[in-house]
Amino acid sequence: RESFLKISPQEEGFEIEKDMGIGLSKIDKAALIYNNDKETGYVLSVVDNNKNGDMYYWFEDFLKVKQRDDEYFHTQEALMVYKDYITKQLPQEFEVSKADQADFLNKSINFFKEKEEFKLDEFANEVLGDEHVIESFNNFKTDYEQDMQINIAEEFPISEAAVKKTQRHFKSIIKLDKNFHIYIHGDRQKIATGEDEKGKYYMLYFDKEV
Repeated sequence: RESFLKISPQEEGFEIEKDMGIGLSKIDKAALIYNNDKETGYVLSVVDNNKNGDMYYWFEDFLKVKQRDDEYFHTQEALMVYKDYITKQLPQEFEVSKADQADFLNKSINFFKEKEEFKLDEFANEVLGDEHVIESFNNFKTDYEQDMQINIAEEFPISEAAVKKTQRHFKSIIKLDKNFHIYIHGDRQKIATGEDEKGKYYMLYFDKEV
């Protein structure tokens, strides 16, 4: 238990008193059950900060809960399956550079920021483009859904909250040995790669320094 200050508005000022409670930063596992939606299933806020890999025990075996099937869930899962595909599967099937992968990630997060509704066909055509890559992604998505035992809708309203939370995992960074990190935020056409007698290199084109 930790001490904390409780501040309550009182007329033209505030009342401050000391109280005791449990610090959120030190909670290992917790579940807050809201007393509503009894007929369709109670809504919970669940915390699991344990890094030992027993997440499924806490969620499925102990609490017996599942994530809500709403726009937040579909937005988050669609982004994560796409990120996994670009970073893991795409380079195994196609010849792509790290800059290409970064460009795909940027395009995807921009799509979710700019659109109000997700449509798989529209996303695939605008972001992936190539029909062979689209087919490969659809196969990967099917396998992902089977492995994770979930179903990601092909059309759903995009959740801004889910995009904001998930985009921090979409870091378009090229790491060169232990010497340099290149952060890519925009135009893929302004990045070129090559190799000479000194080794591999990147060329970056720009209009002005900021």
